[in-house]
Amino acid sequence: MTSLMYNYVAHIPTCSGIDIALWDLAGKLLQQPVYRLLGGRFRDTVPMYSHGENLNMLDKASCRAWAARIRARPEGFTVYKTNLHEALGVPSSVFAPSLTSAQVRQVKTAYENAREAVGDDIDIAVHAHGELDAPSAIQVARAVEAMRPAWFEDPLNPVFHQGWLDLRRSTTIPILTGEKLEMVRQFRPFLDSGAIDIPHPDLAFAGGITGVKKIADYAGLSRTPVALHNVGSLVMTYANAHFAASIQNLFRVESALAHAGRYVEAMAASNGPVVHQGEMQIPAGVGLGLDLSPDYLRKYLLPGEPFWT
Repeated sequence: MTSLMYNYVAHIPTCSGIDIALWDLAGKLLQQPVYRLLGGRFRDTVPMYSHGENLNMLDKASCRAWAARIRARPEGFTVYKTNLHEALGVPSSVFAPSLTSAQVRQVKTAYENAREAVGDDIDIAVHAHGELDAPSAIQVARAVEAMRPAWFEDPLNPVFHQGWLDLRRSTTIPILTGEKLEMVRQFRPFLDSGAIDIPHPDLAFAGGITGVKKIADYAGLSRTPVALHNVGSLVMTYANAHFAASIQNLFRVESALAHAGRYVEAMAASNGPVVHQGEMQIPAGVGLGLDLSPDYLRKYLLPGEPFWT
């Protein structure tokens, strides 16, 4: 039946989850890893980055203790992103779009402390949550520029607007965003205008493997690198690894591996993630290569929540 009614917009995160599951199923049916279904792999390992945890950036002793902890981890991550709200000494729930001059100086000091603690062989990225207005984002970029950040992530409201262009033109720090954007249509204005240096889609929100492949291909037309946002489960970590192996213009992949308690790693019954010198091996096996531990997952069900197998 045809209709003149406009189509309703699909819930893209729901479609993303179904898409990832279907790629895994296709791999299992065809007895092939997902990266091969995507055309093969450009790399055997995937460069990843992690997060600054339990870090008081305004305290030099805390920064030095954090540096010692991350250097001792066997994964050997060499890139960490640290949160702007920690540099400001406020909870992540505090929304502060306009910073005072004193706060900007505080941010500068905080990131200088982190840089001093880790030295030059570990990269630090500045991570916001889309909370700043354009003038404050420009001031923060100028304040931390001498620290040589790896990138400035999500400084502004995620919708495309003139402020993104103003920020991009004001700094030499690479600008990265995209975890809240859906499908190639929402990334196009950022890429077409040159408002960002690195798009940062999330497979779980931007259209799954199929949707993000279109984003990466579109970015590849202008040799723009693509980073992948991921703070999700072992399923998302393996999906990101397969996808990242299959695209030529990969920058880095975010992961929640090596976090306190290693809750992502604990989801694997076997064939767990292998990371060395900040690079994750592509999981072996067909599909995504997942072998999840039902017992571990059941422990975290909400009361009355069914267990899906």
